Amino acid sequence: MPILGQNQYGKAENRVVKITRDGATHHIKDLNVSVSLSGDMDEVHYSGSNANVLPTDTTKNTVYAFAKEYGIESAEQFGIHLARHFVTSQEPIQRARIRIEEYSWERIETSEANSRFIGADEVKHSFVRKGQETRLTQVTYDGSSWEVVSGLKDLVVMNSTNSEFWGYVKDKYTTLPEAHDRILATEVSGRWRFGWNDDEQKTPHWEKSYEQVKKHMLQAFAETYSLSLQQTLYQMGARIINNRAEIDEVRFSLPNKHHFLVDLKPFGLKNENEVYFAADRPYGLIEATILRDGCEARIPVDLTNL
Repeated sequence: MPILGQNQYGKAENRVVKITRDGATHHIKDLNVSVSLSGDMDEVHYSGSNANVLPTDTTKNTVYAFAKEYGIESAEQFGIHLARHFVTSQEPIQRARIRIEEYSWERIETSEANSRFIGADEVKHSFVRKGQETRLTQVTYDGSSWEVVSGLKDLVVMNSTNSEFWGYVKDKYTTLPEAHDRILATEVSGRWRFGWNDDEQKTPHWEKSYEQVKKHMLQAFAETYSLSLQQTLYQMGARIINNRAEIDEVRFSLPNKHHFLVDLKPFGLKNENEVYFAADRPYGLIEATILRDGCEARIPVDLTNL
């Protein structure tokens, strides 16, 4: 008889928005939570017996109930609450993986004119969705140890100078001209793994950690005089490892968002690094992992589903 291999089940993409009301000042946490459970599930596959199956609808309800019971201090802490609950409350469940996307909002600033009607200082409940990036986290728990991998995606950055690309291998198919002053742009997809893995260790400050990791990553991008996107990627990861002791591993996937100089000679014009064509595809894709010395790589090479 064929043998059952790895399996898991759960409820994906539970959209939960939690409003915390601090008097007239409101705070928003906007999450997309996916729950995946695994354990003693052979019989449901072989015979259809649901004796060990917690319904996926129940996992969905738990997400919403926990948002009320525990609040959402951070995506990481919310994922930890959920993972611990599923593994410790259901004997057949031996491993829980919680994936969370977080969408950020910022307050809308009101004008002086509007203060005539409701008071500028009183408008603390209106928000605009931030468009910079989507924050990510994945929490995995097996009853004894934790793995927390956080990150972001869709963060588009650009250096309009201080980037070169030359001295590369050339063969009969090479047509790309060397560049000694080019635009360097990419859409950052990054993940970082925390060293925290058991309840005896001090828990990281998840919100501060995210802010600081993003700050160091962006500073490295801006401050590196780049001879290749690979070099910039390494500097971004190294800056995080060197400045954030709670992080053991960083992985980036950086598409090179090419900007090519437009040939304006047919119009009698000289293009002095001013007018570019922004190409969306094909694109170079640069990927790498940066590790703290003595640590092993655990973040998957393919970030598509992480």
